[in-house]
Amino acid sequence: QVLLVESGGGSVQAGESLRLSCGVSGKIYSRYCLGWFRQAPGKEREGVAAVNTGRGSDYYADAVKGRFIISQDTAKNTLYLQMNSLKPEDTAMYYCAADCYALRSGRWLANYWGRGTQVTVSS
Repeated sequence: QVLLVESGGGSVQAGESLRLSCGVSGKIYSRYCLGWFRQAPGKEREGVAAVNTGRGSDYYADAVKGRFIISQDTAKNTLYLQMNSLKPEDTAMYYCAADCYALRSGRWLANYWGRGTQVTVSS
């Protein structure tokens, strides 16, 4: 069982930054994918950024490349998402996820989810 607890969401102006944190506990295997997803009202949940805990490789959605950075502190069992130059279109509920994977279609999914933290960006 994996428990994920997000924090750090809030309301900011366009161009500002936020850092999301996710406390990770439970059975995390050495090759687990940990990631961040988001879901805006009326839209499908989408993968934002992911990291393979064993390989250290990471993935970013095109919409956030160059602005968001995913990182992890293994000593603190915490996953982070540094979000810079935020845009109104980044407004969504952000979810931490574990054991994520990509479908052939390119869509990302995961087997474990946190409850989410809201990010609102106003123009």
